Amino acid sequence: MEIKEKVRGFITTNFYVPDPTTLKDEDSLLDRGIIDSTGVLEVIGFLEETFAITVGDEEMLPENLDSVANISAFVARKSGS
Repeated sequence: MEIKEKVRGFITTNFYVPDPTTLKDEDSLLDRGIIDSTGVLEVIGFLEETFAITVGDEEMLPENLDSVANISAFVARKSGS
């Protein structure tokens, strides 16, 4: 399964997404109220466990973790995919 599919599946299963079919990969998960600061920590735990990467404090930025597209690109960079 592709990184983006796994990330999208985790987000739509573990957080309230009113209509998952309308969630675009580029949509801000924070601005749409899908995740909050606690949710970011849950996403990080999922990424570290699922993709065997470590997310450093300095990497906990919206540029890396605010959308399905950003998260997927971040994981790909970290895992060398």
